[in-house]
Amino acid sequence: MKKISLLGVPMEAGAGRRGCAMGPAAFRTAGLAEELAALGFAVSDLGDVSPEAVDLPAPASVRANDFATVAGWSRKLHSRARALAESDALPIYLGGDHALSLGTLTGHVAAAAAEERPQFVLWLDAHSDFNTPLTSVSGNMHGMPLAFACGHDGFGDLLGHPLPARLDPTRACLIGLRSVDARERESLQATGATAHDMRAIDERGIHTLLAPFLERVAKARGRLHVSLDVDFIDPEIAPAVGTTVPGGATFREAHHVMELLHDSGLVSSLDLVELNPFLDDRGRTARLMVDLTASLFGRRVLDRRTASY
Repeated sequence: MKKISLLGVPMEAGAGRRGCAMGPAAFRTAGLAEELAALGFAVSDLGDVSPEAVDLPAPASVRANDFATVAGWSRKLHSRARALAESDALPIYLGGDHALSLGTLTGHVAAAAAEERPQFVLWLDAHSDFNTPLTSVSGNMHGMPLAFACGHDGFGDLLGHPLPARLDPTRACLIGLRSVDARERESLQATGATAHDMRAIDERGIHTLLAPFLERVAKARGRLHVSLDVDFIDPEIAPAVGTTVPGGATFREAHHVMELLHDSGLVSSLDLVELNPFLDDRGRTARLMVDLTASLFGRRVLDRRTASY
């Protein structure tokens, strides 16, 4: 039987507003473990992680709000993610704001490097999260994890040690973009990362954009980390997020992404982030995120030939 581990991350220090700390409880209440078990997975809930105590000032002359708290979370999550990447269960991180990926993504990159396998990442988000403390306007660190994983400057001693391995930005694919700062856009475009905004989805469709990336992952025998931000989805159907940006993915577009990921059989780890139950409408965003996760792990209307997990 295939195994999944759930790890709650009640983190909101990177977001600039309260509420994301309730996200893990909302995922559990919405029945995530039960849905995955019904699909034939052995699900282990590891409970909630807590941050390390860190007394660390932000690097000088930068914008990095609540830096010590975020550093404490990042250090704990980096070590937990690296260990989970080496286990026989697929980890799902229940956020929590997107700053949790400062630790989860870098932990998986380090584990993949130790195995001499390439690490790829699919970033489903309205934002590119490619700011750094040197470029950010807000200073909120949930807008920085991809840049940090790629080894960009300005983060000081965030992990307490240098990155064991850096994410190759050409192995990153960002889909759903519609709110990117000017300096962030310039930095992202200079890296060679694959980035698709909502206009690309309108003009070309989800399958045309995602399929070539998944083919690259398969050909390279790579690991694939998926980071799903609530604001990837249009706020009309997913209101429980503090950074709403109109014009996001529709219900069917979001499910199509998950179905393509399941068909590929490539996903090795998953972040579910930015769910803020305080902003939800009777739990409908939490239920939608659970439904999307179920689609990723095989819930379907009709049987089709797919790669198995």
